Amino acid sequence: MDFEPSPTQRALLDALGVLLSRRAGTGRSRELAQRAAYDHELEDALREGGFLDLYATEEAGPLGATLAVERTAAELGAVTAVPHLLVSPALGLGPGEGPTVLAVAGDTGPVRYGGTATRMLVAGADRCEVARLDPTRAQPEPTVYGYPLARVAAADRHELGPGTAATMLAWWRVGLSAEAVGMMRRALDTTVEHARTRRVFGRALGSLQALQHRLAELSVRVEGARWLVYEAAHLGAPPEAAAVAAAHTTAALHRLTRETHQLKGAVGLTVEDDLHLWTLRLQTLRAELGGLRAHRRAVSESRWAATA
Repeated sequence: MDFEPSPTQRALLDALGVLLSRRAGTGRSRELAQRAAYDHELEDALREGGFLDLYATEEAGPLGATLAVERTAAELGAVTAVPHLLVSPALGLGPGEGPTVLAVAGDTGPVRYGGTATRMLVAGADRCEVARLDPTRAQPEPTVYGYPLARVAAADRHELGPGTAATMLAWWRVGLSAEAVGMMRRALDTTVEHARTRRVFGRALGSLQALQHRLAELSVRVEGARWLVYEAAHLGAPPEAAAVAAAHTTAALHRLTRETHQLKGAVGLTVEDDLHLWTLRLQTLRAELGGLRAHRRAVSESRWAATA
């Protein structure tokens, strides 16, 4: 079994990495956060580069699109990558322009980038609905969790075909897990670098065996989440595989957030340090789609349905 990226995947990630190094990152994230803004410039660049069409291409496909979602989240791209790259094409829809948000029927809570979104995909009992949104009627919600949030108002809706709700939920779980994996990896990387360079009592913090064990355990959890996400994407997001990936990832991000802030010490609790740019966003993902309990329930329901 080959665990290395294919030449196509490596070229895709290299090209995307160059684009994101110019148009995303911590500085851009801080700038947009001050205005609670969506990055239309980044979305346009992704569209022009063909990254919003990866799902349907033979060379990249759904796994390639998932890799792009992961990398975009790792670099703090302020775009709705999951709806654009995964959910919309899985439903046979175009990526649209501007923010597209995701919701479950009956849930009236705020959604990411809802304040500027013009389209919403809503998962019902069996069918997915496409709703047009009026940004002027959105109600922004104050938050410190990385993403601008708002309650939205749908102007009109139309239904898609039977079974589309399950498709939407499965790819949503794969997508939010891919986002979380990208951000967890960057949060862990910056913590490892701190442990490597920070000296206490005349030695590197990372030379302490107890801290090495904690960092190693975090790495195992992140790697486990990463490969579960890749497997689900490669298989076409079967409901059980998607739910397993989301459940494991959500549990891992809770542990990683606590540990990375502890290991970075006082500096990790300041807004001047970059760590919170990833970990606060992770808390939004932690609650999405009902959170860990809902993901675990979806695993059980998918397994029982498959064996019934």
